[in-house]
Amino acid sequence: MTKRVGVYPGTFDPITLGHMDIIKRGARLVDELVIGVTTNAAKSPMFNDDERIAMVEREVAGLDNCKVRVVGFNSLLMDFADAMGASVVIRGIRGVTDFEYEYQLTGMNRQLNDHVETVFLMADVSLQPIASRLVKEIAMYGGNITRFVSPRVRDDVVGRIAAQGSRRDG
Repeated sequence: MTKRVGVYPGTFDPITLGHMDIIKRGARLVDELVIGVTTNAAKSPMFNDDERIAMVEREVAGLDNCKVRVVGFNSLLMDFADAMGASVVIRGIRGVTDFEYEYQLTGMNRQLNDHVETVFLMADVSLQPIASRLVKEIAMYGGNITRFVSPRVRDDVVGRIAAQGSRRDG
């Protein structure tokens, strides 16, 4: 029997409880889930590639009953999926806006590689508003982000903001 490999790509800057929900649920659909950590310079990353990979590895380390590995990549998603031996890409959808973007992206990816299917998982209703961009913005203004990220990720984000603030002040 062929092992079914799935890829869940994202920037994970930072990884949120919404991401973790999709990881846990997506891992049940495949024999192995590869979490592909990529860079999107347009998103103004708070953490560099190595920091984000380490953060994701730390967050998924405690997951039971699933084979998950974290791999950084900087290529077309379909090329990465091929390199990982994936037959499916897992994407999380929070709402209509996400769907419109993901629908178009899926169509383009099918043109690049029609051997890889895309599976959309709807975000848990309690996690739908969470977006990494908003988590960072709330934290930058001193807001409490503990409802959106794990305590360790909260510490990472707050620590980074404090470090950036002290560099600007110095």
